[in-house]
Amino acid sequence: MTTINNKLVLITGGASGIGKIMGKLVLQKGARLVIWDIDEAKTQTTVDELSEIGKVNWYKVDISDIEQIKAAGQKVKGEVGVVDILINNAGIVVGKYFSEHSEHEITNTMDINANAPMLITKQFLSGMMKQNSGHICNIASSAGLISNPKMSVYASSKWAVIGWSDSLRLEIHQQKLAIGITTVTPYYINTGMFDGIKSRVPILKPEKVARKIIRAIEQNRIILSMPWSMHFVRFSQGLLPIRVFDWLVGKVLGVYNTMEHFQGHKK
Repeated sequence: MTTINNKLVLITGGASGIGKIMGKLVLQKGARLVIWDIDEAKTQTTVDELSEIGKVNWYKVDISDIEQIKAAGQKVKGEVGVVDILINNAGIVVGKYFSEHSEHEITNTMDINANAPMLITKQFLSGMMKQNSGHICNIASSAGLISNPKMSVYASSKWAVIGWSDSLRLEIHQQKLAIGITTVTPYYINTGMFDGIKSRVPILKPEKVARKIIRAIEQNRIILSMPWSMHFVRFSQGLLPIRVFDWLVGKVLGVYNTMEHFQGHKK
């Protein structure tokens, strides 16, 4: 079990969405909270709200920039302390065909969604290893399990997170360290990030997702997939011929058409 009370929890993308909700939940459990976010106005509003519950520190960080990650990491360690629980939550999505992507959209998506969780973890893992305790939770996506049109770059970034996160778990086990690693693979969450999508599979409620993630950290869950049917994806991919799998997921469940009316966050 991972105890949250009296622990220092850092959440990236903690100013809004499930990041903000998870911040509130860990504060209610007695944690100290550090928020990293690029949106200064939203972060200040969130900090003002959450500070009524517990101690909150925040840093404006563009996690696509390795120098900002390193600088903010040093500040956290020097000003706040050793991070006990790291939740790599921040992410972006650009919904369009791969041929329509700019080079910046490709590299920025990979920097934020795939590279940043590794680089941020690198900042705080040594502290966890030294004290032989801690927990790292990496928010991936069901898009890291299922290919999907108009999500090719996003999907590739989340495939990368899943592969790295679970490999890290095995490395921690081989090194006999008491550090938990949880990989989260949710379906679409109703936070505004995927506004406009049409789905036959129910879209997840952010409050419920946040509660399940915090519970998974406490329980040292290895994989948390939502909804429960996501657990059968890899089994079905191995069992069924590809064209049958495509028919089931694409035609029957309609997943391959979910991004047709994607709008994303409204400015």
